Amino acid sequence: MSNTVLSHPIEARPPFSPPAAWVTVAVLLVWFALVVALGARGAFVTSPGIPPLPILLGAATPVGVFLLLFRVSRSFRELVLGADLRLLTAIQAWRFAGFGFVALYAHGILPGTFAWPAGLGDIAIGLSAPLVALAITRRPAFAASSAFVVWNLLGILDLVVALGSGALNSGFAGGIPGEVTTGPMATLPLVLVPAYLVPLFFMLHLTALAQARRLAART
Repeated sequence: MSNTVLSHPIEARPPFSPPAAWVTVAVLLVWFALVVALGARGAFVTSPGIPPLPILLGAATPVGVFLLLFRVSRSFRELVLGADLRLLTAIQAWRFAGFGFVALYAHGILPGTFAWPAGLGDIAIGLSAPLVALAITRRPAFAASSAFVVWNLLGILDLVVALGSGALNSGFAGGIPGEVTTGPMATLPLVLVPAYLVPLFFMLHLTALAQARRLAART
């Protein structure tokens, strides 16, 4: 019965309307350009021993705007709930690039206390994302399952751990010459990860959880 109820919202859902799609792309491009411009000006750089508040603000602000719009705007909420859940899940596969953190640690650019938890967590989510997307495609009811919810919560936890460990490493840095810190994460191109990709992936998880909640309610 649940397969019958849930298969229609996922399989028959129409794609974004052209205006909505163009607006979404435009917002993402403007946001990306803003992060690049701020990064080029060194706006995210802080002194050793000082928590990276600019980066944390850059990561939290888009998520806060997303949650606010989802709450107060019906059209935005419908846009979020109408997104293709399989595509949103498959996009998380890009997080396999978290292997780059481990590589940067191996070259002495990032500290292991940040690179290992952030890198391994991203790799795990990135590797499992195609499998989860395939599960939704084959069995739409999976989107309302506790396993899907847990997977998204683990993805969010990985992002929070990455930001938290990065902040701690920055806050406890002593400014000693040759010390390996998370300072490179505040400069281009690495700053795109915490200030753009992290909140983007966070919002994808929130979108998936919102759709899972709605689908579960329908059963």
